[in-house]
Amino acid sequence: MKRIFIDPAKCDGCKNCSLACMESHRQDGGTGLYTLDLTDPANQSRNRIISDGKGGYSPIFCRHCDSPDCANTCMSGALEKNQETGLVTYDKDKCAACFMCVMSCRYGVPAVDPERTRIIKCDFCAHLEEGPACVRACPKKAIEVREV
Repeated sequence: MKRIFIDPAKCDGCKNCSLACMESHRQDGGTGLYTLDLTDPANQSRNRIISDGKGGYSPIFCRHCDSPDCANTCMSGALEKNQETGLVTYDKDKCAACFMCVMSCRYGVPAVDPERTRIIKCDFCAHLEEGPACVRACPKKAIEVREV
């Protein structure tokens, strides 16, 4: 199983990872970062970087936990732990928009979409052969994929 690992000490808060995530999941059919509408609520990142208040940064990424609180509290079965891949997968068609996952995640990862009809959560860029866009976009190599 592969997981994303983060070294917060290397993170300089550039947010390239968030922009790459937004670009890889954009719904408008456009390509390229320069045409990405950052004011469009539909272009929401599945990760975020917050200041730790001490001059450093805390990257907030889905950890695809072994026992994920988000999936364990999901009453509709929209979130499930895939034992084969190790990823926590999300099926928006099953989502009841109760947002128990948002409230239960100890890392604060799932976010409510702007229409309040589903959640926004890391999918490990399953649609990209080359792996998560955030990993490839980090100039400091603070984010990496490892086999666990």
